Amino acid sequence: MSIALIDYGAGNLHSVHNALVKAGAKDVAVTADPDVVARADRIVLPGVGAFRACRDGLYGLSGVVEAMSAAVHERGVPFLGICVGMQLLADTGEEFGSHEGLGWVPGTVRLIDPADPEIKVPHMGWNDVVPAAPHGLIEPGEAYYLHSYHFDASDPAHILATTKHGGPLVSAVGRDTIVGVQFHPEKSQAYGLAFLSRFLEWKP
Repeated sequence: MSIALIDYGAGNLHSVHNALVKAGAKDVAVTADPDVVARADRIVLPGVGAFRACRDGLYGLSGVVEAMSAAVHERGVPFLGICVGMQLLADTGEEFGSHEGLGWVPGTVRLIDPADPEIKVPHMGWNDVVPAAPHGLIEPGEAYYLHSYHFDASDPAHILATTKHGGPLVSAVGRDTIVGVQFHPEKSQAYGLAFLSRFLEWKP
């Protein structure tokens, strides 16, 4: 099974690569080559940083967004977005202005704005993953988060899991063969490795 780990200058590639290998992956290509992406059996889009910078980096790769879209929407290839890689699935991100995302999971990425001023932003550290409904990838547990913006999904049916930080926040979204997680599986120790292992075996 071949996995395309998209390299678009958005950080955490090394740790995600290592975590995928620890989870059982045998063939992980860190790549910006659309031909490699088009042929992959699984696609992983990581991401650390601001929505706009990550979006610009991704769309700056010739043919990669088109290759991802064809693989996912035409061939039904399982896709995983991590942190900002998840946020890029949205229609729009509001960090440093309004910027268009991939539009694969309808919603808007907004600043975390807790009513309680004692609640700190960014949301950083270990917190719960609470499944919203049964799903082959999402199990209850604790994972590591680091983010100031959250995914406000337009359709509650696309919310796979939530967590609490001054109120409910979406920790996983999905539809069809697409899943995005706000937490970092590569930093979530046994929980994260088990999640990645399920992704490698997932047959949606």
